[in-house]
Amino acid sequence: MTAPLCRDGLPLAVHRAGSGPLALVQHGLGGDAAQVAALWPDSLPVTRLTLDCRGHGGSPKGLGGWSFAQFAADLEALLAREARAPLVLGGVSMGAALALRLAVAGPGRVRGLILLRPAWGVGPVAANMAPVAEAARLLLAGQRFEDSSLARDMAASPDNLASLRGYFTRPDAAEFAPVLAALAADDPGLTGAQIAALDLPALVLSAPRDLIHPAALAEDLARRLPRATLVPLPDKAADPQAHRQAAARAIAQFLAQLD
Repeated sequence: MTAPLCRDGLPLAVHRAGSGPLALVQHGLGGDAAQVAALWPDSLPVTRLTLDCRGHGGSPKGLGGWSFAQFAADLEALLAREARAPLVLGGVSMGAALALRLAVAGPGRVRGLILLRPAWGVGPVAANMAPVAEAARLLLAGQRFEDSSLARDMAASPDNLASLRGYFTRPDAAEFAPVLAALAADDPGLTGAQIAALDLPALVLSAPRDLIHPAALAEDLARRLPRATLVPLPDKAADPQAHRQAAARAIAQFLAQLD
């Protein structure tokens, strides 16, 4: 942990690890800095910075402003405080969308971009987010996940099934439901032309059997980014350790090529 970032009168939790050039790496929807740490290579000469977005991790749940625009503004404030460039931007799922949005806003400050299992791409929110939106609706209505058609429909994607179930079993499920609903209906507001203009090294990591983070979406982003490398990862549900190790290895190799 490092000093919190004060926004709208409340502290947002900031996590720092390592030393060296800066990498701002953001968590996914419902995650926190621990999610990032589990996928990041150990012992890299990099300072990894992660902000727990509003409603996530150690940041307040009741702060409001649950949107890509607000999360990006909070991250811009953090970067202004850190005042170190050029940097690596990266993230998992929602965090990947935030990294992409920040890169579009300031490409000159970015030395590399890492998109791990992206769930948002070009244009408005797509059908892959429908299961998350339905989970939020069920939570807000006080309905059980196991009794829903959603639980049956997601059986073909075990990792997604586990993630959706986790939204219902977390101790702050009722508090988190509005956050989930807001982000499932939002999008980062990026165009294909903006992404194609990012002439910088990029790493895009995809996973099979993932309905919320479809490999086709990762492939589309990799095609649009002029200097992207696409790396398919092992099935997360079948072998979580192999998935994490492959992600860490690909990230380490990518960062080494930036030096």
